[in-house]
Amino acid sequence: MLFNSYTFLFLFLPFTWILFRFACAKRVLDVALALLMIASLVFYSYWNPPFVFLILFSILFNYSWGRLIERSSQHTRTHTLWLYSGVAINLLLIAYFKYANFMMSNITWLFAEEWSPRDIFLPLGISFFTFQQIAYLIDCSKGLAKEHAFTHYALFVTFFPQLIAGPIVRYEEIMPQFSRLRTFAMNYRNIAMGLTLLSLGLFKKVVVADTLSPWVAAAFDTHAPLTLFEAWGGVLSYTFQIYFDFSGYSDMALGLGKLFNIDLPINFNSPYKALSISDFWRRWHMTLSSFLRDYLYIPLGGNRQGKLRRNVNLMTTMLLGGLWHGASWNFVVWGGLHGAYLVVNHAYKRLFSALSITPPPYTDANTLGAHLRLGRLCLGLLQSGNVHTRMGDTLRHVRQKRRFASSKLGSVFMAAEPAHFLRCTNLLFTSMGFDRREKPNTPFGLMHPCCSFSSQQL
Repeated sequence: MLFNSYTFLFLFLPFTWILFRFACAKRVLDVALALLMIASLVFYSYWNPPFVFLILFSILFNYSWGRLIERSSQHTRTHTLWLYSGVAINLLLIAYFKYANFMMSNITWLFAEEWSPRDIFLPLGISFFTFQQIAYLIDCSKGLAKEHAFTHYALFVTFFPQLIAGPIVRYEEIMPQFSRLRTFAMNYRNIAMGLTLLSLGLFKKVVVADTLSPWVAAAFDTHAPLTLFEAWGGVLSYTFQIYFDFSGYSDMALGLGKLFNIDLPINFNSPYKALSISDFWRRWHMTLSSFLRDYLYIPLGGNRQGKLRRNVNLMTTMLLGGLWHGASWNFVVWGGLHGAYLVVNHAYKRLFSALSITPPPYTDANTLGAHLRLGRLCLGLLQSGNVHTRMGDTLRHVRQKRRFASSKLGSVFMAAEPAHFLRCTNLLFTSMGFDRREKPNTPFGLMHPCCSFSSQQL
């Protein structure tokens, strides 16, 4: 069930909200949470009902293992055994469903054997709820997760606004909210903000990202060589599509949480305005970045064991982060590229520090945005292996532009109403904040300038 589907917007969401509010009005708070948990399981099972048993097994297993870890004495072999076995079983679960075909295809290729991929269905959101529960087990081992009701834990895992695509929530961020009284109160301010964020997210997803989708498909799904303008049109469209798809989903998740008085962590903060690649990863998929930092990079040693070890830890973290995104060597290479970018970024800062040189400050977000757009688009060209650009003189470019107007991708562009195209273009740059003058690290209106309230007010 997608957030932008009619079934969700006009049936599931109103029905769930009314039931939750009715239970809250009757002051049966545990029933309200149980209803929300059941609704979340219905939301998950809508795609493929049998997989609800998988997530229920995962919840029961990790809840039980968390209790065993919590009740064992820290720094003992038993405590370590419970923790390592719990993490291993979670990893085996995701390894089978997500990576089994990938691993077997590589092993058989290595030994020159014949092998046909198995028909293994990938459960929806398994990467998110598995990582979320691994973090929970580690928090239990550190004494950060205390005793709590099973209903609270099940809702912590299955809460539908964050279940299938994040944000990756943590125990200390969500669980206390299930016990506070104001979660069950009627808060008209939260309802107004939730509906506003939901509407803005739907607009970004449906009007902007989905409108750009045919243009992206026309460029990336063809095997024929592309002209210069076709290639740049496809790359620009993909750059904006992936931005607004993720930004829109993040806004919708926050808005849905607000409707139920649950504050989900911000997961998206104008990443195309980042000052560096390090800053980019503090803005794009922020909860995944913090998870990789706290549960992988820092346990590996972080930056505490010298520059060489720090670079190795960075590369290891980003390679595994790339693999988390998908079972393909493309994602591994993508993660390796970003790891290399982070290593270069640290070397760049170290060089400037050694030479006592202060990099020129960016006080104008527009100037910074112009540089970042160029760099991001060049990176997009690097990532899209089937996009071939041709360079030539001005006359050749003119001829290519004429051919573009009659091509498959060009016909999609030219079929769009000019005024509509200009409005969409203006929306793209406005929503990414390139027309605003502010400090680059200051979030505004939950990552979009259309909101009149700030994230601090939320």
